[in-house]
Amino acid sequence: MTNLPKEVEFQQAYDELASTLTNSTLFEKHPEYKKALEIVAIPERIIQFRVVWEDDKGAVQVNRGYRVQYNSALGPYKGGLRFHPSVNLSILKFLGFEQIFKNALTGLMMGGGKGGADFDPKGKSDNEIRRFCVAFMGELGKHIGKDTDVPQVLAGDIGVSPREIGWMFGAYKKNTKLWEGVLTGKALSWGGSLIRPEATGYGTVYYVENMMKYASGGSETFAGKRVSISGSGNVAQYAALKAIELGAVVVSLSDSKGALIATGDKGISPEMVETIAKIKVERKYLTDIASTDGFSSSTKYIDGARPWEHVGKVDVALPCATQNEVSGPEAEALVKAGVKYVAEGSNMGCTAEAIEIFEKNRQTKTANEGSVWYAPGKAANAGGVAVSGLEMAQNSMRMKWTTEEVDEKLKQIMKECFENGLQTAKTFVTPKEGERPSLVAGSNIAGFIKVANAMKQQGDWW
Repeated sequence: MTNLPKEVEFQQAYDELASTLTNSTLFEKHPEYKKALEIVAIPERIIQFRVVWEDDKGAVQVNRGYRVQYNSALGPYKGGLRFHPSVNLSILKFLGFEQIFKNALTGLMMGGGKGGADFDPKGKSDNEIRRFCVAFMGELGKHIGKDTDVPQVLAGDIGVSPREIGWMFGAYKKNTKLWEGVLTGKALSWGGSLIRPEATGYGTVYYVENMMKYASGGSETFAGKRVSISGSGNVAQYAALKAIELGAVVVSLSDSKGALIATGDKGISPEMVETIAKIKVERKYLTDIASTDGFSSSTKYIDGARPWEHVGKVDVALPCATQNEVSGPEAEALVKAGVKYVAEGSNMGCTAEAIEIFEKNRQTKTANEGSVWYAPGKAANAGGVAVSGLEMAQNSMRMKWTTEEVDEKLKQIMKECFENGLQTAKTFVTPKEGERPSLVAGSNIAGFIKVANAMKQQGDWW
């Protein structure tokens, strides 16, 4: 990677994968995979384009648009779109690189990609956002298709919702005269899948359920657990609601301006989550409701903070906001708070330092001593793209599955995702007696092997 411009986020994602492969027995047993890693690290294609649109005052505006078509060994490129001023190639390459292996772990036939623009929807009118979406799809539409590249709105993608997907789908249809499943995350009334909005949050909780069952021999559940969640968008909301449904006490949510911490024994209620969901649709912040009657009596708001150092005793931590939202010192605080399970609902939610702290704790403490068990986003938050894959299948068949059918398929995918990482870790990173297998290593290796083997059989390396 030394001949590339400095790409901090992508380099972190690459180093995290490469280090776990190197520190396992994979390259010792199969040295040829070193060449596969070198090849898979380079995107098959990067598309960069300008997006020219008109604001409400009639002034011309311009943004940069991107699509990183990273790897198609397992199927059409699949990955979300992000509209945010921070969007750049480093971030999209990191997200696309992670998406390759995440999609592989779902067991569905999907490649990996990511796209977006440095457009900021905040402060824009609905008409301005619509005009931008139409202009964006005017260029992106030349490079996608149901068997080529299927972008999506994911719960964790910033600035893009089913509304924006609808505008982009309409523009694609007008330009191509095709009604096809070229975008997922559509409205339920015209091709969207049930459980799609909930899928990433629900899937993260289902993944942790499997961690608990394995760790306890089937006796441990979410009932009575104190669960700290960061974020307050789609992923965080549905992770909170599912955890509460399973008997947990949710003790925090947050956004970019601060953290909401529960002060009572009952935690954050479903009604409070519903209120938060409403203000987030209006692009407001937690600070706008923190002092209202429904919140001030049972929560406290900490301006400019993330929740990890303020929640007190906690059993489960679910980073569900954005990348690098758990630092080294915050990881240390969670360990001191008694956390047993950490699972990323966001992509690369923990810094490299935080992961090292969690993994060192897992290695130096036995399961009986209450070691921390960490699950990376490419495994724990795969539920969102999994149901996007199920939406593609439903579109292809021109049918819709019931809520129960989709939810059951999601549970099974998350179970298989967990077990695949678990068994692969046992094979290539043999744990010591009393030590739980490394889910980060197992998930990385399992996803990589599946993609590398497909690439080899298709002649991409030999």
